[in-house]
Amino acid sequence: PAGELPYTVKRFHMVFRKGFLFYKFFNIRLFFFLLVRRSCLLVSNDLDTLLPNYLISRFKKVRLVFDSHEYFTGVPELENRPFVKSVWKSIERNIIPRLQHCITINNSIADIYRKEYGVDFAVVRNIARSYDGRAAERKQLGINEKDLLLVLQGRGINKERGAGELIEAVALCEGVHLLIIGAGDIIDNLKERVAAEKTGNKISFLPVMEWSEMMSYTATADAGISLDKSDYINSRYSLPNKIFDYINAGIAVIASELPEIEALINKYNCGLLVKSVNPRSISDIICLLRDDPGLLERLKDNSLIAAQELNWENERLKVKEIYEKAGMEFFH
Repeated sequence: PAGELPYTVKRFHMVFRKGFLFYKFFNIRLFFFLLVRRSCLLVSNDLDTLLPNYLISRFKKVRLVFDSHEYFTGVPELENRPFVKSVWKSIERNIIPRLQHCITINNSIADIYRKEYGVDFAVVRNIARSYDGRAAERKQLGINEKDLLLVLQGRGINKERGAGELIEAVALCEGVHLLIIGAGDIIDNLKERVAAEKTGNKISFLPVMEWSEMMSYTATADAGISLDKSDYINSRYSLPNKIFDYINAGIAVIASELPEIEALINKYNCGLLVKSVNPRSISDIICLLRDDPGLLERLKDNSLIAAQELNWENERLKVKEIYEKAGMEFFH
């Protein structure tokens, strides 16, 4: 909630809520909002805010930091919309080569931008602060203490993220329980499938909640799931923040074989990779973990070790350096 943030938030009430007209009028409103306000530094969060920020930065001679949280022109929503994609690509192509201070979330996306535009992007991964809270008790959720407990968390549990295949995989495994925490385009459909297939005793749902509360449930699990598919370039080179949440909670990771995730898991030996996002491949990995307690404990131990390095307390030092180069003192 905005009231809990340590800074002021301005919300725009838009006539259009989605699509091309939404982005057009949002950019116009943002331009005039920035035009009449004093600023010593501008930060553009993703490509859809870059044009007005860039124009104001040139007009007012104010430094600009571009913080790209994804490879925007590679998202699935633009795949079959060539005109809209060309508009965003044109903005990207005409502005990014002129920028001095750029950030993105992982090395793969930084490499793409470097090859396309000859611009070096600093990498700041989307890692939360260290979690030192307590784990929730499974009996509160009605989950058998002996079951292998899996957790899937996120606000974007959508079609291309493997949730449907995961619930089919869990249905194939005995002694396994899946806890889904969050929201997304297919949550209602998943709940309907679980009810229709009568697998409610193996799959539980919890709503979106504050990070610390969510982490208490995550920490009680044995393994966290991330099954993004590689159909689109943005998905292929993604590094979801839930991966770091799982590591931070000291649990094993089960994830699809995407380059950034694979590199992380191989480096810290804290999880297992699913070669193909289909129910049988997923269930095979789940059963392997269920049937090998020693392996599960080693992966959990390695997550705890990795968490000593992979936390916001360390990652924030990169942000401090970036903003100091941009001429700003980093306060928080």
